Amino acid sequence: MDKVVPSAAAAVADIPDGASLAVGGFGLCGIPSALIQALLEKGVSGLQVTSNNCGVDDWGLGLLLREKRISRMTSSYVGENKEFARQYLSGELEVELTPQGTLAERLRAGGSGIPAFFTRTGVGTQVADGGVPWRYDDAGNVSVSSPAKEVRDFDGHDYVLERAITTDFGLVRAWKGDRHGNLVFRDSAQNFNPLCAMAGRVSIAEVEELVEPGELAPGEVHLPGIFVQRVVLLSPDEAAEKRIERRTVRTKEA
Repeated sequence: MDKVVPSAAAAVADIPDGASLAVGGFGLCGIPSALIQALLEKGVSGLQVTSNNCGVDDWGLGLLLREKRISRMTSSYVGENKEFARQYLSGELEVELTPQGTLAERLRAGGSGIPAFFTRTGVGTQVADGGVPWRYDDAGNVSVSSPAKEVRDFDGHDYVLERAITTDFGLVRAWKGDRHGNLVFRDSAQNFNPLCAMAGRVSIAEVEELVEPGELAPGEVHLPGIFVQRVVLLSPDEAAEKRIERRTVRTKEA
């Protein structure tokens, strides 16, 4: 039952080229930065990543993107990552843009064994009708676009069918975790991290604090250990390094 592995490198050692990943976090909040760095150093490529966004140019998933290690992104948000936008528009990267709530539910459904669900989000738009550009060619023309999805009437309202997401691996970051893989997330890190761990067939959690089984009260556990296969304890420096995606300040009045 002890799921602790000695390092981030050991935790990602069996992730191969072309693997699909669900990566937690929102912006730069709650991203598994140590596991991402370990993947970068491992040298894997052709990764198909599902994550709310793709980090920034010099941190998070942006590091993998900069080195051309990601072939496809399923995201809801381009964010502050100029390289993400450049690769997408120049035809170097395939991108499936998905409404944020739909993306969250697709991950949750995948982790819950639900193959698909109907939602009103996207009805009457290209999300349902098809035609959202997934890939451009080097001349700026759309080479791959999204297919049309099934739309069905329920009680007088149209709903679009969305497929669940499951991936080979899930990479997440937690505030606390125990040796059995039970995890506690802090504040905004609760949004996509539990869902990405659920969606991964093998899920790896980096934790800022490791406690013994029984030290976490059942009511404070956000994700039970059944969804987690490996746990990595961060060093104090790794746990402390938390970057801000975009800092906005104003001059203090006298």
